[in-house]
Amino acid sequence: MANSSNAAPAMRKFSGSEAAVVDGINNGGGVHPSPHSHHAAAIDSSLHSGGGGRKSSLTVGASVASISSKPTPIFTRRMRFLIMDAPRQSNLHLYIRECRRNHVTDIVRVCEPTYLGSELTSAGIQLHEMAYEDGHSPPEPVLQRWLALVEERFLLGGGGGGNSNNKNGGKSDQKTIAVHCVAGLGRAPVLVAIALMEFEGMDAVEAVMMIRGQRRGAINEKQLRYLEGYKCR
Repeated sequence: MANSSNAAPAMRKFSGSEAAVVDGINNGGGVHPSPHSHHAAAIDSSLHSGGGGRKSSLTVGASVASISSKPTPIFTRRMRFLIMDAPRQSNLHLYIRECRRNHVTDIVRVCEPTYLGSELTSAGIQLHEMAYEDGHSPPEPVLQRWLALVEERFLLGGGGGGNSNNKNGGKSDQKTIAVHCVAGLGRAPVLVAIALMEFEGMDAVEAVMMIRGQRRGAINEKQLRYLEGYKCR
């Protein structure tokens, strides 16, 4: 991977199908508020922005736990990602169920905590904390950790718990990294787009087209401009 440059590249104009993608992004989501929590009780009752996707639910007594926005798989020949909104403690079990269906070995949390990680550990899923501020581009330490994780899981064949002994039943060629922010529309898909650019040779628009084709409203105009200026390593 080539070294990144501090100089901002000239922005290219879009035409044809690319212009349509940019127009769609301009009409997509904006900045999403982040929840704040300081202990388990706050985590369980923290505010959560959903995103309006299909819901799955489970009735427990008088309350109903649900997934506000169905997790979105983004698969290539070599890599598998699952973009999600942020689970809460009360519906974490539903997300774990979705993760098992998609052979998730790792969850990357890029927002403030809204749930405890102990249930993930019990389910054989490793939690990675890579939070960065909403409305900003990922800082260099987050990028380094994210790209190292993606490379290790998908390209080097090491770690990840994707063998036949994994509690999720995932095979070595079916490992999936789940990544979530608050609504699953900004920070999380930006990281997936960067992985597609770095390891699958896509440009910014190709990566965004692929993600938005599966997850409506992902990546706003500001985030697209950041991706357009991103220099692969």
